Formats: sequence, C-alpha cells, structure tokens
Amino acid sequence: MRVFLAGATGAIGQRLVPLLIDVGHEVVGTTRTATKVDGLRLAGATPVILDGRDGEAVRRAVLQARPEVVVHQMTSLSGNLDMRHFADSFADTNRLRTETTDHLLQAALEAGAGRFIAQSFAGWPNEQRGGPIKTEEDPLNTTPPPEVKETLDAILYLEAVTTGTSGIEGLALRYGGFYGPGQALGKGGAMFDGVSARQVPIVGRGTGIWSFVHIDDAAMATALAVDRGAPGIYNVVDDEPAQVSEWLPYLADVLGAKPPRRVPVWLARMFVGEPLVSMMTKIRGSSNAKAKRELGWRPAYPTWRVGFREGL
Repeated sequence: MRVFLAGATGAIGQRLVPLLIDVGHEVVGTTRTATKVDGLRLAGATPVILDGRDGEAVRRAVLQARPEVVVHQMTSLSGNLDMRHFADSFADTNRLRTETTDHLLQAALEAGAGRFIAQSFAGWPNEQRGGPIKTEEDPLNTTPPPEVKETLDAILYLEAVTTGTSGIEGLALRYGGFYGPGQALGKGGAMFDGVSARQVPIVGRGTGIWSFVHIDDAAMATALAVDRGAPGIYNVVDDEPAQVSEWLPYLADVLGAKPPRRVPVWLARMFVGEPLVSMMTKIRGSSNAKAKRELGWRPAYPTWRVGFREGL
C-alpha cells in the first residue's frame, strides 16, 4: 500500500520506515529538516520537506502522494522536557495534535485514503481514581493539574477527530513511556543519565504506576496497525505496569547506580512542580490486551524488566 508518514524522522517514524518498506509498502515520509532527506531516501522512502502547521502545504503533499494510509507521527518533543513549565514544553506539540491533525485528516479524505493512524499517549492522561490499570474504555482524567490541561485537551481532540471522522478508518495509538536507543531513557539520554547520577528520586511512596514500551515495539505495533485492527483507540504498552517504587530502583541497579533517593511530596512539588509529582505518586497504568488481541502485536520486550536489561 501507499503510506504517507508525517514525521518520518521522529522517534517512531525513523524506525517505522524500514518496517513498512520491508513488507512491501510504498512510503512517502516527511521531515522538517533538509539534512534528513538523504537518510529517508536511503531507507527506501520518498522524502518530502514539510511543515505540518502549513495546511496548504500538507494538502499538496498528501494529494501528490495519493496514499491509501496516512500515519501522523509529528511531535515537537525532545528528551529534555522542562517539567516545571509543562505547558510551554508541549505548546508546539499541542498545535501538531490539533491543527496538523485537522490538516492531515482533511487531506487524507480528499486524497481518498481509507485509513488514518495518529500518535496519542498512555499514562498520566488516565483517570486517577478507581483501579490501577486502565483500558481504552476507561475515561481519561477529568481533573488534571492546571499545567497539563491544555496538553490533555489536545490529546482528547486528536483522539476524538481521529476516531470520529466519517469516511475514513481512524486509529489512535496511545504509546506508553518510550525507552531504548535515542530516547530520554536510553544511553546518553536525560533520564538515563539522571538515574545513573542518582538525580531522579522516588517522590513520596512512589505509588504512581507507569506503563512503558520499547521504541522498537511501539514502531512494530504502528506498522501492524497500517492494515490491521478496527477503528478505535489502542494502548501500546508492555505487559507489566509498575509503580515508581518498583521500576526506578530496578533501573538504577541495571545502570550500576546507587539506589534512588527519596524525597517528600511537598519538597518535590517546590522544585519540579505538580505534573511530575502527580506522575510519581498518582497516575495509573494501561492494559495492552486490545492491541495484542486485535493487532496481533507481541512486544519483543514484554516487560520493562527485560527491556531495561536488554533494550536500553
């Protein structure tokens, strides 16, 4: 099939291109950076330089590609997010989740594409009441910290228009916390180095529940979604959601670091802000049963225990 991959040089995109090419898809991949064009071409994709916020440019690129499937992987995130200024860190990505999603969806419909896949997120957006593990049927958080409300609204918008637009099959993939090469939690990344230097503490009792996914497993799930799975939302996470108090000391041990320090909630709130405190103490994990069942996805790193030792 012909696949238009918006964000082909991002975290997922650069791993997704070869997976799609290997199974016979034709890929048109976008990048905002001219220096990355040759890499896309070498990987087997047809490169296009594109600013996703330019609606007319998006329309022209998609119509020229005539795709059967459009995959939206555009973000503007780095591995060094400023958690004290959460809204500012996510402002550009929120535009890509709203304005650019609209541009891509309208262009996909005009081009006659039959399927649209968009990147969403599993983890802190989950409702923080009730059981510890959430499925796609559970509501998202209705009372988030004020600093994250705009970002949560953008995620909700992306999921609603992706799965609710008539005339096209829409799938929103809620990825867990990425780790692996090139990620913040990967060799040389901010999280990797922070844990190694004993700079990432357990806040309070560390009762926040995280769901991880290795970056290569996330890319594989996306490749499968190109031609599998009914329209809807899918959690793309590993098999074992875990509390911070469990996975963080394990990670430190894997990296040969000293055990993480512990700091009280009030002190952490002063230095890192409410969003990170919430992630460390309140958030809920996500179930991957639907993605495994309907996409036929089996992560190569089924748990963070395996992945942290073998996949970082």
